[in-house]
Amino acid sequence: MDSALLIPVISVIIGALIAVIFFRNYFSKRRSEVQTISHPELPSDPKKHQKPLQTKKSHYKSHSHSHSSDKDQNKKHHPLDLNTLKGHGDSVTGLCFSSDGSSLATACGDGMIRVFKLDDASSKSFKFLRINVPAGGHPTAVAFGDDASSVIISSQGLSGSSLYMYGEEKAKASDETKQQTKLPLPEIKWENHKVHDKKSVLTLVGATASYGSADGSTIVASCSEGTDIRLWHAKTGKLLGDVDTNQLKNTMATLSPNGRFIAAAAFTADVKVWEVVYSKDGSVKEVLRVMQLKGHKSAVTWLCFTPNSEQIITASKDGSMRIWNINVRYHLDEDPKTLKVFPIPLHDSNGATLYYDRLNISPDGKILAVTHGSTLQWLCVETGKILDTAEKAHDGDITWISWAPKPIPSGGKRVLVLATASVDKKVKLWAAPSLS
Repeated sequence: MDSALLIPVISVIIGALIAVIFFRNYFSKRRSEVQTISHPELPSDPKKHQKPLQTKKSHYKSHSHSHSSDKDQNKKHHPLDLNTLKGHGDSVTGLCFSSDGSSLATACGDGMIRVFKLDDASSKSFKFLRINVPAGGHPTAVAFGDDASSVIISSQGLSGSSLYMYGEEKAKASDETKQQTKLPLPEIKWENHKVHDKKSVLTLVGATASYGSADGSTIVASCSEGTDIRLWHAKTGKLLGDVDTNQLKNTMATLSPNGRFIAAAAFTADVKVWEVVYSKDGSVKEVLRVMQLKGHKSAVTWLCFTPNSEQIITASKDGSMRIWNINVRYHLDEDPKTLKVFPIPLHDSNGATLYYDRLNISPDGKILAVTHGSTLQWLCVETGKILDTAEKAHDGDITWISWAPKPIPSGGKRVLVLATASVDKKVKLWAAPSLS
C-alpha cells in the first residue's frame, strides 16, 4: 500500500477506536445513572418496573377524582338546589309553569317541548310528555293556555316564526276528574305562521284576563326581535292587538298578571306600557299606549310586574334597579312614580357593577330572583339586599327563570319553587330562601 494512503487509513482506524471507547463509557455511565434513579424498582419485577408511570397515573386519578368531587359538589353545591330535570338534548330556551303549579313545560333546541308533572319537586324522577315541534322549526318559547292541558309554542324556521297550540280532545263530563290529572295530548288545535314576518320570538308570556270586564280567558303576548309585540287569544289563536315599540330592537315584553298591561324593554332606557282595553262582553277591544317609565340612564335589560299588577320592577345597564308605581290616573296625565331605587349588588373581580339579564318575582311579592350569565341571586324586594347567591347555578348561561305561581309539594311539605333553564341542557328547581 502506498505510504501516502497508509497514514489516513491508520488515522481513521485510531479515530474509530477512540469513538467506540468514548461512547461505551458514556452509555455505561448513563445506565448507571438510570439504575440509580430507578433503584427502588427491580427490572425483573414488572409491577415495580411500572412504578414511575404509576406516579403520573396516580396524579391523573387524583385530578379525575377531584373533578368528580367537583361534579358531585355542583349537584348539591347549594342548599336551595332541590332538583335537576335532565334529558334535554340541547339548550333549554324557555320554560313555564301551569297556573296551578302542577306542570312545568320546557322548550328545547332539540326540537321538543317537554311537559313535566311535578307531583313532588324533590322526586328522583318525573313523568313527562314529549311534544315534537313540526319539522323545519325549533322551539324558542313556551306558555300555557287556559289550563295545564293546553300548551302554546313559538317555533322559528327559515320562513319565520310560527305559533302552535297543543291541547287535549274535549273530555266527556264523566271524565272531568281524570282530565284534571292528565297531561296534554300532542295535538295541534290552532297554528299561525309568520307571526312576526321572518323575525324570531324573544318572549312568549301568558296571563289570565281578570281586570275589569275581562272574561277570564288567557291572553298571550309574543315579542319579536324587531319592534313589534302581538297579543293573541290562547284558546282560539285569534290576533287581538299589535303594538310597535319604535325603539330599534326589542329585548323582551311581558303581561301584567291580571292581563291589563303590556310592558316592554327595548334598546333605550325608557319602558313603554300599553293597556289592554276590554269590551263589556269581556273580549279585547283595543290596546292603547298609556305611559312611559323614564328615569334610567341606560338600556333596561329586563322587567317584571309585581303580583298585584300595580308595580313594575326594572333592571338597567346603568347599574340600578327601580320599582315603579303604575297604579296612577294616567288618563289625567298623572305620571308613574319611582318608589324605590336600588344599586345592583353584583360586581366582577375588578369591582365593576354587573347588570341583570333576567328578573322574576315570587308569587308572594317578597323575593326577586335575578340572573347574570350563570349566576343566580335572590333579593329582598323590600330592601334590595341579597338573600342568597348561587355563583355557578348552571354550567352555562341561564336562559329563563320562572317561579311556580303557588307553593308546590317537596319532600312532604309545600314550598315556593323557582325553575331555571340554561344552555347546559338542564332545568333546575330551587327552593325560596328565608327572608330572615
